[in-house]
Amino acid sequence: MDETVAKTLVRMDPPVFKSNPAADPRKMRRIIAEDAEWSLAVVPLLTNLCLQHIVSNFEAQPMLDDLLPSHKIYVLEKLPPSLPLHVTANLISDEGYWKKCCVQRWGLGDVTEYGNSWKRMFFERHLENIIELFIPDVTDTKVVLDMVPLCKNYVKRLTISQLLPPIRDPQKPEEDDSSDSASDSGNDGPSMDHFDFGVLLDKLIYLEELHLAYGVKGCGMNFDWNLFEFTFRDCESLAKALKSCKTLKVLRIHQSRVDDEKCRLLVNYLLDHPALLELNLSHNLIGDRGARAIGKLLNRSCLHILNVYDNQIRGPGAQALGHALSKNTSLLSLNLRLNRLGDEGGQAIAQALVKNQTLLSLHLGSNQLSEPTAIVLSQALAKNSTLKSINLSCNRLGVDGGKVLEEGMSHNGTVVDCDVRLTYIEQESEVCISQILRNNLSKTCRKHTIEANIK
Repeated sequence: MDETVAKTLVRMDPPVFKSNPAADPRKMRRIIAEDAEWSLAVVPLLTNLCLQHIVSNFEAQPMLDDLLPSHKIYVLEKLPPSLPLHVTANLISDEGYWKKCCVQRWGLGDVTEYGNSWKRMFFERHLENIIELFIPDVTDTKVVLDMVPLCKNYVKRLTISQLLPPIRDPQKPEEDDSSDSASDSGNDGPSMDHFDFGVLLDKLIYLEELHLAYGVKGCGMNFDWNLFEFTFRDCESLAKALKSCKTLKVLRIHQSRVDDEKCRLLVNYLLDHPALLELNLSHNLIGDRGARAIGKLLNRSCLHILNVYDNQIRGPGAQALGHALSKNTSLLSLNLRLNRLGDEGGQAIAQALVKNQTLLSLHLGSNQLSEPTAIVLSQALAKNSTLKSINLSCNRLGVDGGKVLEEGMSHNGTVVDCDVRLTYIEQESEVCISQILRNNLSKTCRKHTIEANIK
């Protein structure tokens, strides 16, 4: 029995497994490629291959204008934002590409502040970064000049939040005091002059706004007053550059320790400027001599807005401004808050309102004004027919001053905003003034409605 079974087992053929040809993809192909994932169905079109080649070699052989519109869109979507600016600046105008560049570098930003142009946003911020990181005597001026041909057609505003001084070698303690004023006095000490705008501004043919702060951001424990020094040579070079920039409409130099001498120098070069509409010299050290220079500028320019708040202007300076204001026919807004006008200066400004027929907004907050100013201002408001907003907050007008101001406001039909907070006037006077303002506002709205219907 055992022998029979053994022979039977020997004669049995091994089991045959039926093979499945579909299990081996290589046996199902007519073409066997080295890449197991290769498929005839996904071979790209020749057009796409050409476009990919253009994208890959765009830096060496830029080609865009000769492409069909659909092909141009494809290339622009694929181009990396890291391409050199000398290749892309004057060739690519597509906003989508420049949005990629902005987002990659700074993240999302508010493009409405740049006229809804991502390209303008990129070049303005790029040039600002170059200037803010420019170190005199270390950074080559060529870095800035090489950028001018690429960005001059797109830069309309520059906001420079810091300007770095030169790097000084460590000095001995006994030398510190004598070197502080070396740059201004012309001694042989180390120069503390900053970036020279004379090499740049006249080349930016569409520049309309310039905002400057001479100082260093985030200096921390390395604080030194020299880091915030606006030297006389800085001022002179900037003034000459501003004169050459004929398109400039807005100039703001704030928190830069601009004193009387520097203010006078700046104003001297801004006289008869053909385009300047707004001047902001706030948070500086301007006194009466500087204010007199600004008064001269008022009637030798077409300024619409003047901001000189938080300075050191006193009575004589305000008198000069008031005299200029009485003859001015262009200024719409004047901000003198946080100065030291006193009643001498406050009365001078108030008297100017009798003759001035263009000013719409006046800010005299925190100027040590009291009842005498309120009396003159009341008389001026009774005669003035153009002023719409006046701010007298944080002055000691007092009870009697409040009553006098109320009387003047009752004869005025144009002022719709009068801030008398913290002026020590009676609540009754404040309520009456508020009611007068509401009546004036209602009259103004009705007048505008009638004029709109006529048109």
